[in-house]
Amino acid sequence: MLILHCPNCGQDVDETDLHAGGEAHLKRFGPGSTDDEFEDYLFRRANPKGVHFERWHHTYGCGKWFLAARCTATLEVFGTYSAQTPEPPQDIKDAIKSRRPDWTWESQS
Repeated sequence: MLILHCPNCGQDVDETDLHAGGEAHLKRFGPGSTDDEFEDYLFRRANPKGVHFERWHHTYGCGKWFLAARCTATLEVFGTYSAQTPEPPQDIKDAIKSRRPDWTWESQS
């Protein structure tokens, strides 16, 4: 079972208390965007096997959103952080890099 730490209320909760919200750190396109840009935003997702950044909602707890970095192949959680953060904090990047030496943040964005 997947257990994540909610950075908002400080609780470690299992996935039954959470609701997955999809990929994190997506560039959102609004008025003035091209049809292709808007289509990509709505429908195209990376869906990698490996390191992935996701949005989670603590539905049966504090009710707030947060972001998590984890491996989709092993369910290893590298850390969680505030949903208002534009990119993962350095300690999470370091945790990923220590387990996956070939990983870079630039390859994610």
